Amino acid sequence: MSRIGKQPIVLPDGVEVVIEGQRIVVRGPKGQLERELPTEVRVELQDRTVVVSRVDDSRRARAMHGLSRTLVANMVEGVSRGYEKTLEIVGTGYRAQAKGSEELELALGFSHPVVVRAPAGIAFTTPTQQRVVVSGIDKELVGQVAANIRRIRKPEPYKGKGVRYLGERVIRKAGKAGK
Repeated sequence: MSRIGKQPIVLPDGVEVVIEGQRIVVRGPKGQLERELPTEVRVELQDRTVVVSRVDDSRRARAMHGLSRTLVANMVEGVSRGYEKTLEIVGTGYRAQAKGSEELELALGFSHPVVVRAPAGIAFTTPTQQRVVVSGIDKELVGQVAANIRRIRKPEPYKGKGVRYLGERVIRKAGKAGK
């Protein structure tokens, strides 16, 4: 049995879950998320806890069990606390500027500024010119938007310039003079 899949999800105060067949809707103080779960799992609500179980012991059902439980747990945490990823910009002249909470302008050494628009449910903040905070209630979407921003100018191994996650280690290489 999946060790992750069999753990119940305790609902915090203010979070409400509605289950309609394979569709689950989670509402909380920060917003609402909904998702269609695979047919190999069954979701039940038992006094302020959500329990995910599998229909049979097939290989696919075992694979979907832990995944579905984690997705539902991420939805519950997202609508109650939210998620955020912090990106760090390293390089001379490299900087970020938030234009409201839906648009981000990046100067990353190109001949033009790069403008990134936030999808629905995502907000950008820039505490400093070298930090960008991507926040939202959907963990998957927050991570994907942060990865897309990082992809614009990945950290390069010689000088370490580029966009990286906060705390990410960049393995440096010796240049031509470092023989």
